[in-house]
Amino acid sequence: MDVTTCLKSLLLAIQQYRDSRTAQHAAQLQKQVEKLSGLKCEQLLSSAQVLPSECVSGLVELAGNPSTSPTLTSSIISLLSQLACDDQSREILHSSYNLTSTLAAVIHCHSNTPGEALVLQCLQVLQKLTYNTRIFQSASCIHELITFLMTNIQSQNEDVVMSCLGLLANLCRDNISVQIYIKSLDNVKQFYRTLINFLAHNSLTVVVFTLSILASLSLNEKVGEKLFDAKNIHQTFQLVFNIIVNGDGTLTRKYSVDLLVDLLKNPKIADYLTRYPHFSACVSQVLGLLHSKDPDPAAKVLELLLAMCSVSGLRSLLCEVVFKPAGPKLRAAGRDGGRKAQCGLALVQWLSSPVEGGESCSLQVLQLLSELLEETLGAESMPDSTLSFVEMLLPTLLGLLKGLNLSQGDAHLRKHCLRISYVTSLLLILCTEDATRSLVSCQISAQLCLSQVEALLSCCHSSNPLSCLPPSSDDDLSQVCAEALLKTLELMSKLRQHVKDMETSFYRMLQDQRIVTPLSLALTSHHRDSVQTGLSLLFEATPLPDFPSFVLGESIAANNAYRQREAELSVKRVAVQEVPPLRTNTSTLDSSSVHSKSVHSLVEKIQTGLELQEQVKDSHVSEIIDVYEQKLGAYASKESRLQDLLEAKALALSQADRLLAQYRFQRAQAEAEARKLGGLLKDAERRREELKVELSGQVLEVERSRADMEELLQHNSRLQRDSEEHQALKGAYNTLLNRFNETERLLKEVQAAHVSLTKQTDTLKKNHEALQLQQNKTASLLQEREEEIRSLNSDLQKKNGEISGLRAELRAEEEKVKEKEQERRDLEETVDVLRKELNKTEQARKDASIKASSLELQKSQLETKLKQKEDELNKHSAMIAMIHSLSSGKMKSDVNLSL
Repeated sequence: MDVTTCLKSLLLAIQQYRDSRTAQHAAQLQKQVEKLSGLKCEQLLSSAQVLPSECVSGLVELAGNPSTSPTLTSSIISLLSQLACDDQSREILHSSYNLTSTLAAVIHCHSNTPGEALVLQCLQVLQKLTYNTRIFQSASCIHELITFLMTNIQSQNEDVVMSCLGLLANLCRDNISVQIYIKSLDNVKQFYRTLINFLAHNSLTVVVFTLSILASLSLNEKVGEKLFDAKNIHQTFQLVFNIIVNGDGTLTRKYSVDLLVDLLKNPKIADYLTRYPHFSACVSQVLGLLHSKDPDPAAKVLELLLAMCSVSGLRSLLCEVVFKPAGPKLRAAGRDGGRKAQCGLALVQWLSSPVEGGESCSLQVLQLLSELLEETLGAESMPDSTLSFVEMLLPTLLGLLKGLNLSQGDAHLRKHCLRISYVTSLLLILCTEDATRSLVSCQISAQLCLSQVEALLSCCHSSNPLSCLPPSSDDDLSQVCAEALLKTLELMSKLRQHVKDMETSFYRMLQDQRIVTPLSLALTSHHRDSVQTGLSLLFEATPLPDFPSFVLGESIAANNAYRQREAELSVKRVAVQEVPPLRTNTSTLDSSSVHSKSVHSLVEKIQTGLELQEQVKDSHVSEIIDVYEQKLGAYASKESRLQDLLEAKALALSQADRLLAQYRFQRAQAEAEARKLGGLLKDAERRREELKVELSGQVLEVERSRADMEELLQHNSRLQRDSEEHQALKGAYNTLLNRFNETERLLKEVQAAHVSLTKQTDTLKKNHEALQLQQNKTASLLQEREEEIRSLNSDLQKKNGEISGLRAELRAEEEKVKEKEQERRDLEETVDVLRKELNKTEQARKDASIKASSLELQKSQLETKLKQKEDELNKHSAMIAMIHSLSSGKMKSDVNLSL
């Protein structure tokens, strides 16, 4: 059964149930509702057809009726929730059918049983409807709904607390009237305490909803200042970033992004975020979410980044994260470094992504890159990484300028023209600096710009007037095409001195007769940038000989006249709304025809009376003529008024035809989007299967990496044992060194005894000086040995430092072993190098021990030489004694005593 037949059956069932609320009619209606729920009718509301509108109106009316059975109400609400599949449908249900107040009334009727399935269903649908939608607190049943939400949040009813928190977060966000109403309640302090207790909840979704409510209600109050002060705000930032990166669902991530965007609107909290130490790492992880092919989380991430760009202190930090490359070690083997190096690449990939529904993401990326590059190019010095990024970005940007096809419909043309406007704006920013301008001029060509301008001119002059809005509208296709065209011409003006044949093409386009329409639209626009662009191009084009200045003046005058006519007609429309429609004024038309007949008869009588004036003199004829002239003037004014009303009605009919054409176009666009969504769903299923297979492969790789890691740990334990043995040998060396110091001390004592002997033996001065020279030589040799010992100690300490460094590198290699099998082989090679270094260290230690033993041998040799010298000294002393005994026998006893 097709949708139209099902809708007709549903409308008949609704009318029967209205006339007679019997069980049979209720069952029939529920059957039709369930049948329609099984069909694909996502774009039903946006089709603007009468039959779906009547059915939805009837369903909303029955859902809000308290006498409708809960089962039927639940089925109707389920169908309405299915219809609210996109932002446009949700807006239609909220504004045109007042579904929000209806669901609030249903909740109010069942407020005594908050755990009922119908209440939970209404809360979920309301949360879906009110997201990013402003609700007036004066609407029907909104006060009762807020009271119900606060009551169940304070009662901490686990069945509905999450839905109540999410719905209240939607109602409070950017809605001052609802915030004022909640703050005016008596139990608001108790409500704040309950919300603060929810911050310790084990569900991250509940925590995010609670923070969103507290930020909306108390951010600029004492409670908010204490809650989001300098002590707690860093924890809040870490929590929000963790939820965004590792969130347990799209809903939680979406509300986390909204919370951080709302917090950034506060200057104090924005300043706290600029001083947050982990900001760069968190932004890198957030940018990692752009590697997924899902446009919804990517759009929220880009929304967050654009909100950060509104804070001057964060733009420079974002530039560092996006444009700064990773270090060589991280690029070679680090997983985090690879992710950081791909931050800018993820943005570039979204520009050329073929994902359906990613058009808004690509526009957000272009806007974000414009902000970041403008910040970077405006700095005092531009890093080389920015130039390399621009060089990588330019081929993608120039590729976006291609692909304009006039036969694909107005929707495609509008999207492509918007994309051209964003791309050319980004290229104009790149042309502000010489380095980036040279890169742009090297890759862009005059032929590309010329073909782009030709296509945009054709687009401006081939727009269907029935599908276009007035020229004063920002969404008019001709206005969008004109903006893209003028930006392209401005880009050609910037590059005309740097690109071959660009100047010739630029001036040739300025003399084209078709340039009048977009230029006049820009000069009469209410956008400052458009007017300035138009004036700069007009300044360039005025000296040209074939520039159609007269036609441009006529076009500007026509646009101004059109705007003035629109203003006058808007005033007349207000007056027409106060007058009943023409189709109900048939009696007025009939009376006007009767009056016209009577006027003709009176004119004939006046003429006949004037013909008989010569025969019959009547003094009252002039007075009668004056009366008739006044009546004729009144009838003429009535006729002109009726003519104005007819013109207003004709204008309204023309506008209705235009709206009808727009609705038909929107319906075709909605059907095309539905087909795209179906294809996207198939791609998502296929991608899910691929990811499943990839996940199994990753699990096997993790197991292999774990076994390799265990082997490396065992090898590390062996290295630890070798290190302990080295420490023991080092202790033995220290003991030998202490013995050597003791020997040196004894040597110094012997030297002191030798000095005392030299004082007593003046006569043997020459021999003593020779001995002293030998002693000095020995001391210098000992000092050299000491310096060698110290150098050996320093070498040992260096080797120990190298061993500790090698241990650190070994730990780094153990962390890297999880990446690839090739890295494991590199680690094995590094371990072999470490073994060689350790062997060298052992060899150096052995050499040091050999040198120490050689020093001990030299010391023993010196001791023997010293004994020999002492023996010679004794001999010399004996000889002196003998000489004294021979010279004087009296002093024999004294000599013997001195000996």
